[in-house]
Amino acid sequence: MDDGPGQGQERLRFTVLGPVRAWRGATPLAAGSPQQRALLAALLLRGGRTATASELVDALWGDEPPHAALAALRTYASRIRKALGADADTLVSESGGYALRPVDNHPLDLDMDHAEQYAADAEKAKASGDRCRARDLLDSALALWDGEPLANLAGPYAENQRTRLEEWRLSLMETRLELDLELGCHGEAVSELTALTAAHPMRERLRELLMLALYRSGRQAEALAVYADTRRLLADELGVDPCASLSDLQQRILRADTELDAPTMPPDAQDPGEPVFIRPQQLPATVADFTGRAAFVTELSEQLATAEGRVMAVSALTGIGGVGKTTLAVHVAHAAHTHFPDGQLYVDLQGAGHCPSDPEAVLGAFLRALGTPGSAIPDGIEERAALYRSALAGRRVLALLDNARDAAQVRPLLPGTDGCAALITSRVRMIDLAGAHLVDLDVMSPEEAFTLFTLIVGEERVNAEREASMDVVGACGFLPLAIRIAASRLAARRTWTVSVLARKLADERRRLDELRAGDLAVNSTFELGYKQLEPRQARAFRLLGLADGPDISLAAAAALLDMDPDDAEGLLESLVDTSLLESAAPGRYRFHDLVRLYARSCAERDEQPPEEREAALSRLLDFYLSTAAHMYALERPGDRLADHTETPNYPGLIFTDRSEALSWLFSETRCLIACALQNTGEKVLRRAVDLLLLTRDMAESGANNRQYEQANLTLLAAARRAGDQHAEGRAHWALSPIYTQSGRLNEADEHAKLATLLGLAAEDSFSASQGPNDRGIIASIQHRHEEAEGYLAQALLAFRENNNKQSEASALCNLSRLHLDTGRVESAVRLAEQGTACYREAGASRRLGNGMYALGMALTLANRLDEATAQLTEALAIFRDSRQRFWEGMTYLRLAEVDLAARRPAGAANYAEQALSALRGIGGGRWRASALTTLGHALNQIGHTGRAKVCWQEVTTIHEQMGLPVDGEVRNLIVPVAVA
Repeated sequence: MDDGPGQGQERLRFTVLGPVRAWRGATPLAAGSPQQRALLAALLLRGGRTATASELVDALWGDEPPHAALAALRTYASRIRKALGADADTLVSESGGYALRPVDNHPLDLDMDHAEQYAADAEKAKASGDRCRARDLLDSALALWDGEPLANLAGPYAENQRTRLEEWRLSLMETRLELDLELGCHGEAVSELTALTAAHPMRERLRELLMLALYRSGRQAEALAVYADTRRLLADELGVDPCASLSDLQQRILRADTELDAPTMPPDAQDPGEPVFIRPQQLPATVADFTGRAAFVTELSEQLATAEGRVMAVSALTGIGGVGKTTLAVHVAHAAHTHFPDGQLYVDLQGAGHCPSDPEAVLGAFLRALGTPGSAIPDGIEERAALYRSALAGRRVLALLDNARDAAQVRPLLPGTDGCAALITSRVRMIDLAGAHLVDLDVMSPEEAFTLFTLIVGEERVNAEREASMDVVGACGFLPLAIRIAASRLAARRTWTVSVLARKLADERRRLDELRAGDLAVNSTFELGYKQLEPRQARAFRLLGLADGPDISLAAAAALLDMDPDDAEGLLESLVDTSLLESAAPGRYRFHDLVRLYARSCAERDEQPPEEREAALSRLLDFYLSTAAHMYALERPGDRLADHTETPNYPGLIFTDRSEALSWLFSETRCLIACALQNTGEKVLRRAVDLLLLTRDMAESGANNRQYEQANLTLLAAARRAGDQHAEGRAHWALSPIYTQSGRLNEADEHAKLATLLGLAAEDSFSASQGPNDRGIIASIQHRHEEAEGYLAQALLAFRENNNKQSEASALCNLSRLHLDTGRVESAVRLAEQGTACYREAGASRRLGNGMYALGMALTLANRLDEATAQLTEALAIFRDSRQRFWEGMTYLRLAEVDLAARRPAGAANYAEQALSALRGIGGGRWRASALTTLGHALNQIGHTGRAKVCWQEVTTIHEQMGLPVDGEVRNLIVPVAVA
């Protein structure tokens, strides 16, 4: 920081874009009385120019100055100098007036000057086409406002300047929102624009931006309703029609003008830090020793070069496993990058494995890579595919779809737009992929194979044994993957000669499969590598291949191998060196899918006795179960489920805090589900069911709930086949909340009922007690209040008998909600307070948020609105910290209800919009309908009646689709919305 004048003091700083304040460095200075601050503000806003005494008197007091105004002015000036201390010379007296001037070339540091500089720089960035930077600069400018400018200052000058600064702020906000829409952030802009139009109802530019944001968000009816509301408001208040630009926008929306669609962002305007219009660069690194394939490179490159001007260029590269399809495709894709300036997408579709990638999940990953926020990605493959094509419209992007299973898997992932292209690799010749340019890739020529071998091993060693080198590549059948594995092993073993390797490959028993056509040729190639492994390496290779899941952590692999993690890491890294195992990330490992299949076949053939395979998978399940139990105990203290699950025989990880535990849960989700699905046998079934129960937070958050549901259904079927009532009851227990959250209440109730019955039959007190709690929740939602009260009372008694504090708290909070629904508000508050206290007593963290949520709802209906806001705000912070997006969305909804009750409709609309955003894609239509109902009421109260009716119409549509009754009040509020 610069020194102050003459004494090494820190610089003076002043603010006027909020309260008038002064600092020296980080130390606040006394700004004095309101009149003294008004004088300081008047001088600061002069920009160093002198203000005469009469001008300052007029500024402070207007037409009615006090009798001793000049004396008061001098007093205020003296006090300001005293407050400035060593910088007193900054305030100068001249020509009968005053001025604030920098001393010793140290300019005054004023927040308004910074804002002006940010705004000027933003204008330059916008003019140069750098819209991302322009938006960032405007955000920086707006961040300098700290409430009302010149807050709490009286006088005509302060009032005029306050109006000017507020108008400037709104102008900057409009410009920044315009940039938001140009950058594709229309969904995020709706909430802010809704609040701004409520606060500034006569500002037509804001309404115009809101209409455009709604239209681009697919909410055309609401956009038109905004126009109808605006026209009515202007006619009632001012007797005028909307401005020409607003009327023109309405007409363009009515005719679905394509120019209104979200514009694409030019390549030079990309900003990697922004969540929109990212230019993905997902291609794996091309191999440094790529060689040969010249004809294929030319053929594919020519196809990709013609993508511009065509609907779509599709090239499908086919060949046996290990022939080098991926290596060639990646090399060609890198070479063609200049034809695709908007990015390259890449995915391994795992078509050769047992679990090929789901196109719906791949589309979600592609949309995120293209800058689409996760909250804006819809469910369903057709909806995602449509949004994917829209995101690529007007852009030139290459999609490399590697290792596809068949044409059906690929079709939803094709861009389908002018200027884009897809490059596909697969073992299957895709003759049923319309319009594709098919390329059959054969093995290398002898010359190409020899060159590849030489590049890896080194010219000196190859030239010394040229004939033996030809024997090696010949024994490899000129298959690139076989050559690469053999050459890499030789390169890593400096004591071996090429002849040693050649003699090993000369044994036909070790290379016959390699000479066969088809997939078995890949197995023979891997066999070469496998036979060269040390016994410990070979065992690790075999056993690692048994585990399902996309990858495996070091800790999980150590459990599978029954090894110390440090020893396991050395062993795994040695396998990485052989290229038989990949290092996906620090501490994580994965097989290429073909290698995994081969490793598994080796385990089935070589791992003796066979029980060792079962023991390895059992250790992995125990590791996950033990770790999940510790995570669950940290996340839900006082909940005794972890004490009543199957006892694992292998230890798991121990976490130091909740954050570490939650990070483990969400990073291991796919592996945990895969492990549960892999353990459906009678000996391990109960442990697999308990694993899913202990990790239910990953489903309750709204993430992975489909996969979680399917895994539970698979285990449920296995339990029925095995006649295991204990496991079956717990699987029903796990499914009930998932169905409740998604609005499938009848199915949820059936699962809860069976959980109770089977829990009683199996003498499983946890299933038996949780069933009534879940049935009470469901009955309450369905307005079967008497049944609900009975179920919850039964659950509460059982929880208390089991000393299960967290579940007891849950039942109390559920009873509170029931009392609210039946008009017993005071008792509802008491029950919620008891539940929250119970959570606190148990030391609950995330679940405490549920207690505060319930208490906030009860306090809202008790009209204790400030207390309700405090409880819900704290609950919101807890849910955010715990990554519970569903509960985050529900809490926004309850905060909206509080603001409605407090007659703060603009705030309610803002919260309701945030609820809709958070709940998008999770929780089912029921909760979206609730948020839309509340949003409609808020919009109606701020005069946006047309848009409100559109929201309520959508509510009726959702309820009718779900077979739910429509609220009478909502139905009565809906009348046809006239849009002129």
